[in-house]
Amino acid sequence: MLIKPVVSVIIPSYNRIKYIEETISSVESQCYRDYEIIVVDDGSTDGSFQLLERFKREGRIKLYTHLNGKNLGQSASINRGIDYSTGSYIAILDSDDYFSLDKLARQVYFLERNPSFGMVYGQGQAVDADGRFLFTIPDDNHIETNDPNNLLLDCYMALPGGSLIRRSVFDKVGRFEESFRAGQDHDMALRIMEEFKVAFLPEIVFYYRKHGDSISTNGLETRWRTGIQVLERAKSRYPYRKSTIRKRKAVINYRLGQVHWCRGQKLRSLGFLIMSGTLDPVRASKVLLGSKS
Repeated sequence: MLIKPVVSVIIPSYNRIKYIEETISSVESQCYRDYEIIVVDDGSTDGSFQLLERFKREGRIKLYTHLNGKNLGQSASINRGIDYSTGSYIAILDSDDYFSLDKLARQVYFLERNPSFGMVYGQGQAVDADGRFLFTIPDDNHIETNDPNNLLLDCYMALPGGSLIRRSVFDKVGRFEESFRAGQDHDMALRIMEEFKVAFLPEIVFYYRKHGDSISTNGLETRWRTGIQVLERAKSRYPYRKSTIRKRKAVINYRLGQVHWCRGQKLRSLGFLIMSGTLDPVRASKVLLGSKS
């Protein structure tokens, strides 16, 4: 009898009572049946933890929390899930997103037949709170170059739900950075690509929601300031091209300028925008001409 590898599906959950059951059901509906569902509750206060306790009693999930039910952030929750996982492969699914029916089957099939790859990822389809289609990332024409420079400049992967990762990869690159409350996916994707080959399969593998709880301007500022830390750490690990580092700094400054402009902080915004233009005048001219956002 052929023994299939187990996939550990890790779901970090925080106050997602409206969506968490659909998220879990999308794993239970997979064509691939050799999986475990590990949910790590991050101090929920909306009743979702009590719902998850019921799912645990029913044998649907394995449920963990942080000490004293503390809220430690998504990275800490994912790391705790990895620590308790038993599978050969790790899939991570946000608690308001959901998998396509053959997500695990297709990605396990690829990695089993391509042992030189550490990770495979597919496309994510953004939907609104009611499940209506918004956009797809990356698009059908995307080609994976396996050049970390491209990934540093533009986090084009639909993460984390779009990927399947060998558990052994985390033994090499480490866990998610728990001090980050944003940008941890980009940081991890870079660390993986710096050490392993990754593959792209052009098919929708999960759906992620854009809804009223999406990131505020405060959250966006956190994301882009974290982006500075991600960039500095990347520079210390890998020989990125100087042009890539300069262009990434330009992107971060531009996005921070946008955040402050939206807050009405025009003078502060202009400082970031001028710095962005100085670092990457070609991109700045395209933005001014309306050919790039």
